[in-house]
Amino acid sequence: MAKATAKAKAKGGQGTPATVALTREGIEFTIHAYTHAPDATSYGEEAATALGVPPERVFKTLMADVDGKLTIAVVPVAGKLDLKALAAATGAKRATMADPAAAERATGYVLGGISPLGQKRPHPTVIDISAQSHPTIYISAGRRGLEIELPPTALITLTNAKTAQLARP
Repeated sequence: MAKATAKAKAKGGQGTPATVALTREGIEFTIHAYTHAPDATSYGEEAATALGVPPERVFKTLMADVDGKLTIAVVPVAGKLDLKALAAATGAKRATMADPAAAERATGYVLGGISPLGQKRPHPTVIDISAQSHPTIYISAGRRGLEIELPPTALITLTNAKTAQLARP
């Protein structure tokens, strides 16, 4: 497992649009790398196991179609996204999971590496309220096998996110 601080990140190495965005904003973060297994069935659970972090602190980035508008939901890998809760949090009537190809096109990232930061263009974002119960959380850094650890308040601020109870067991 490799760790790097924001300053090390800015000098090169494992930079992604997500880490570039954090560095540009002066946000402190730590990068964690691990070897991605091509046969992994759950990218988030793989990250939690590889990094030795409780799955409640590792968050996955999902894209949903909320009343025709692509929206980001950030939930712990230990839970599942409640689409009705996402719709309610955004004042919409209906939410469905976005087409995977549409999510990749809209974010500029591949599945399993979608970060809520550094996307091609900003999308409405809702982060599960449980993120605020941890001093730091882990999110994708923009590619499989690379995670960012940062305070949840920084993620909420940078994505202009709402928080709501989105995850269910």
